[in-house]
Amino acid sequence: MKISAKTDKGRVRPDNQDSYAVGEMTGGVAWAVVCDGMGGAAGGYIASTESVRIISERLASTYRPGMNEISVKNMLLSAINAANANIHDISATNSEFSGMGTTVVAAIVCEDTVYIAHVGDSRAYIINSDGVRQLTRDHSLVQNLLDVGKLSPNEAKEHPYKNVITRALGVDETVEADFCVESFSESDALLICTDGLTNFVSTDDILKSTADGKFYEFAERLVTAANNNGGGDNITAVVISH
Repeated sequence: MKISAKTDKGRVRPDNQDSYAVGEMTGGVAWAVVCDGMGGAAGGYIASTESVRIISERLASTYRPGMNEISVKNMLLSAINAANANIHDISATNSEFSGMGTTVVAAIVCEDTVYIAHVGDSRAYIINSDGVRQLTRDHSLVQNLLDVGKLSPNEAKEHPYKNVITRALGVDETVEADFCVESFSESDALLICTDGLTNFVSTDDILKSTADGKFYEFAERLVTAANNNGGGDNITAVVISH
């Protein structure tokens, strides 16, 4: 597997509350975790970095070659639940960090299959010659309004509450993560990213940035595109391909 990754604080925020980790395991299996923290500079940073650390350690210690879909799902959800409990405990016992939380997208890429678990509005996409296809569904107020037909997609892009999420790690004692499984061919690339990318770079521009096959430049190009379009938030992009 090939992995391209980049994070940047953007052009407006004073610090970076995004965190990520990537790696490979036995048999050429790739994994990645991306988190977007919230709750003030210190709280957001701790929520995202601790969640990435805990989830990464759980995946590394739990993964075994040949795991079936149910086992991979249980592994991802267990890792996310462990991170949630840790962040919630820190928040509950230290008033300085009260209310902190983080989004998460965690991915396992195994031969011809990608497994995704997520909470919040950080996203996963498949990119190929057919276009850019979103795999995750945002846990957000705007997504809820879209689902019931109260907003159009164009209205959603400019909605004043587009950053309000309805689920996050650390806010409650328990959290429900969504899980999905997708086929992953030789021509596919997996993108997982924070909303600092998707709020500033269109899917058309994502496709243009990754069309020439220069894989190890993809993450850098995407972050640069977000900054060129204002860079109004922290930006993280991880791209995995065969």
